[in-house]
Amino acid sequence: MNTDTTIRFSRKDPKKFFKTLNSRVNTYFKEKEIKKTGNFKLYLKTAIMFAIFLTPYFLLLTTDLNQWIQLLLTVVIGIGMAGVGMNVMHDGNHGCYSSKKWINKVMGSSIYILAGNVYNWKVQHNVLHHTYTNIPGHDEDLDAGRIIRFSEHSKWHRFHRFQHYYSILLYGLLTLNWAITTDFKQMKRYLSRKLSYGEFPNPAKEWSVLIITKIIYVIVWIAIPMFFIELAWWKVLIGFFVMHYTAGLILSVVFQLAHIVDEADTFLPDETGTIKNTWAIHQLFTTTNFSTNNRLVNWFTGGLNHQVEHHIFPNISHVHYTNIAKIVKQTAQEFDLPYYEYKTTRKAIISHFKHLKELGQKPAYVYN
Repeated sequence: MNTDTTIRFSRKDPKKFFKTLNSRVNTYFKEKEIKKTGNFKLYLKTAIMFAIFLTPYFLLLTTDLNQWIQLLLTVVIGIGMAGVGMNVMHDGNHGCYSSKKWINKVMGSSIYILAGNVYNWKVQHNVLHHTYTNIPGHDEDLDAGRIIRFSEHSKWHRFHRFQHYYSILLYGLLTLNWAITTDFKQMKRYLSRKLSYGEFPNPAKEWSVLIITKIIYVIVWIAIPMFFIELAWWKVLIGFFVMHYTAGLILSVVFQLAHIVDEADTFLPDETGTIKNTWAIHQLFTTTNFSTNNRLVNWFTGGLNHQVEHHIFPNISHVHYTNIAKIVKQTAQEFDLPYYEYKTTRKAIISHFKHLKELGQKPAYVYN
């Protein structure tokens, strides 16, 4: 599949859906006299998420604990790691954590202690995923290599018949792959393609940042624990793996429930490289919400269960999604457009694995 084709979205929106929706959302913020960025709720949550993430780490370094308690603490670190990623880093790198750019930069840079890289994340997520949502060959979130088939337009292999069973085992490797291989591959690919979110950066600087932050990451999460904790080196590595596997599993499942489910569509451009819908309407067809009435899910996932709102308004902080969701849903219904949502996380998970099973069956036409 040609990934170099220029994608264009249709400009035909005679009823002016997005103009109407955008006006209504802007009116909401003006009437409430509030900013679209984060507020005290986000700042408090930030403190809690970092506490969940880092407190167990310092306990491990300073306290003599039973090895099973130590292992449990690595699970807690993984939960905090996912929490920081979804709530703090995500808003920061979308520029909506704060109205101050330097605060967004600091919060976005928290990705470095989560094993990621700012430049890579902004290109993959802000540019490729948010622009080309569920468009095969352009949205890299659909690309899991050969091992998992996320789209009916991807090449099919016989082992995909079992992907609804083994995929969950691989999901936990997400952040570990960031730490070890993914960032290096992405940086090489993105810089060679001259991709960026904003001004194109200096390649030498980006490579230096990547290498230095990876070295610091290894020192913080592997070298220091090996020095301070009286454990065999292999036990420290097991804890490191458990931490990452916990975070990776949480993040992967949350990500998949937004776009790889029965409801969400995938689209290919026509022969001219044009997608049939406008960008905003395209987001409605390719994105789903889940469990939006569950306060704990809303709080912990950083509003990533409100993916419809997030995809149409990525520069609005997630703390506002519950309120603007009513506006988005009502407007979509008025314009006879879809607004996909699963009432519970359980229903969304069932839909995801059902969809994986369907994609794993041998298609009528096999892509080469």
